[in-house]
Amino acid sequence: MNTALCDGIDWVGYIDWTVRDFHSYVTSRGATYNSYLIRDEKNALIDTVKRPYADYLLRNIAGFLPLEKLDYIVVNHAEIDHAGSLSLVVKAAPQVTLVCDAKCQNILKAYNPEAEGWNWQIVKSGDTLSLGKRTLTFLETPMVHWPESMMTYVVEEKILFSMDGFGQHYASSNRFDDEVDVSVALAEAKTYYANIVMLYGKQIQKTLAAASGLEINMIAPAHGVIWRSHIDKILSAYKEWVVCKSKPKVLVIYDTMWDSTKKMGEAMIDGATRKGVEAKLIWVRASGLTEVATDVLDAAVVAFGSSTLNQGMMPMMGAALTYLKGLKPMGKAGFAFGSYGWGKGGPEDVDAQLRTMNFEMLREPLKAQWRPTPEVLEECRAAGAMMAEKALAMVAVQS
Repeated sequence: MNTALCDGIDWVGYIDWTVRDFHSYVTSRGATYNSYLIRDEKNALIDTVKRPYADYLLRNIAGFLPLEKLDYIVVNHAEIDHAGSLSLVVKAAPQVTLVCDAKCQNILKAYNPEAEGWNWQIVKSGDTLSLGKRTLTFLETPMVHWPESMMTYVVEEKILFSMDGFGQHYASSNRFDDEVDVSVALAEAKTYYANIVMLYGKQIQKTLAAASGLEINMIAPAHGVIWRSHIDKILSAYKEWVVCKSKPKVLVIYDTMWDSTKKMGEAMIDGATRKGVEAKLIWVRASGLTEVATDVLDAAVVAFGSSTLNQGMMPMMGAALTYLKGLKPMGKAGFAFGSYGWGKGGPEDVDAQLRTMNFEMLREPLKAQWRPTPEVLEECRAAGAMMAEKALAMVAVQS
């Protein structure tokens, strides 16, 4: 495996091939926990790994230098998938100095009671640390995606250690974007953005602006492959994702009991299918939250449908809307639909949730009692056509 970012800077992290869940985010291609070792007159480790894999990290470091020669550990992010093994690394190399911002120190002390006795160097944006031939400079990035987050930049090699920014949950035996199928890397980066940091779009815009003055030859995130040949592609994608830029894309997301709501959704997709518009029908129970969030990121118009269960929406539709509400997708239009029998509630429940999410509501809930009649199905096809027209209009305004 090629681990060298350049002479004296190497990846020393862990590839987690089999992980399939990251707090309800389905990691179907696994993950990596990226840690980087800089060897100079002073030696620095950029982040650690998840606690169960500390032995692998220590072994990887020892392959380049004795642990007693490690001088600094830079902690860009205190979340335990990156800093969980920190106490074990400090135990193995007690001479190290921890470099982080003040908020990060507070969180690390909360996770590690023994941290009071550690050596600390607190930094803020614009501060620098000389390792000898190389200089590290620090950029605080609050709420990207925790309040203590920061990025570290190697001035001489123009490498940005970007923490969770530009990352992907993507296990690969190759470390760089030009060693894998870049379309897969970009797809996983989109999934990562949609499910982890979508709600922090405004903060990420500020970070992109702050980093725009840096000359960047390489972006080394905390998860996934390192960007060195397709930096323009990932930066361009992020500029669209941070504003949830819409494509001419229509989604019909539903859950159903006896297929009545499904039939309504199928009729909507029939109406929305036309040249220049991507139309997609998603059964939420078969697709899951990760796919839903990823598709919603760049959709223009979304209809959410649910049958009625116990005078409310179906449980998985409730889960999907709760998940999306937390992620705060911006600039979306849509409406609710669904079926009911002896008691109403499902479509109305969905409608109420969408209104709290600041969707542009295109109509009142479209409903069918028991089974959708031919007239209701025709209304659904018309609603689908309206969704397609709205999607095209929204994209035209953004252009």
